[in-house]
Amino acid sequence: MRAVNVPEAGAQPAVSDLPVPEVTDGHVLIRVRNAALNAVDNALASGMMAEMMPHAYPLVLGRDASGVVEAVGAGVDHVAAGDEVFGHILLAPPVQAGTLAEYALLPAASVAAKPAGLDFATAAALPLAGTAAYASVEALDVQPGQVVLVVGATGGVGSYAVQLLAARGATVVATGTPADADRLTALGAATVVDHTAAAPVADQVTAAYPDGVDGLIDLVSRSAEGLPLGALRKGGKVASTLNAADEQALAAAGLTGSNIMATPVREVIEPLAALAAEGTVKADIATVLPLERAAEGLATLAAGHARGKIIVNVGD
Repeated sequence: MRAVNVPEAGAQPAVSDLPVPEVTDGHVLIRVRNAALNAVDNALASGMMAEMMPHAYPLVLGRDASGVVEAVGAGVDHVAAGDEVFGHILLAPPVQAGTLAEYALLPAASVAAKPAGLDFATAAALPLAGTAAYASVEALDVQPGQVVLVVGATGGVGSYAVQLLAARGATVVATGTPADADRLTALGAATVVDHTAAAPVADQVTAAYPDGVDGLIDLVSRSAEGLPLGALRKGGKVASTLNAADEQALAAAGLTGSNIMATPVREVIEPLAALAAEGTVKADIATVLPLERAAEGLATLAAGHARGKIIVNVGD
């Protein structure tokens, strides 16, 4: 099978022929139709996570996919050969399996049936980004009428967060550039704050909402110092996907918060797919690339230039 892989530690990703994975107990082998790119793919490709979790080579990139079941292992009874499915490869040592390939072996716990009304590209775009967004919204316990700031709203996770917040009746303030404003407004943002402007994001937010916002979902800051905490009212809540929600720093500002770890298992991705199928949430797919050009998408992600989700079309 063709697969985008890192042949050995330190090497650049390449498309090459690798053996088709053999189905094992508790796993589902799918013929991949579409795969989605995520920031973690670049982290794995660069070896950034090798000290945290052992890697094995050749390491196939990609965590999310949709496709058709080729075979199931012992103990799998919720899907069968021929079913249209989507899912995620959970990180487990040694990291080697991936979805940027013509076939992918996924743990059954993170595979769900694809709703008939959902296309393969949308299904592939859901698992990791959708789960991270959902977990962030849940961590804030968002109530109708509350105001929530989403920093990093233009990416895949951010686009879902904006929609999920709006669906809960929240007033969404999203960061972006003027060129992003129409797209973010269409997703449900009430206000778009230009993070490239001279004025800090917190100052722009408080100019529009003098009492401060009730919650913050931050998808870009890697430390508490980078969080625009001045935008929040006392008692506000923070959710960070990059471990920036430092308890002491938040407490000093009169805030509470959580660091989000997304785990795209079936119990989470099935409801997300149902929301997508009914039109409550849409996959904000900005780019679709063939397998041979997946590295271009990874470079776009690494440069921070991604708008919405980048999908790789593997096969029809």
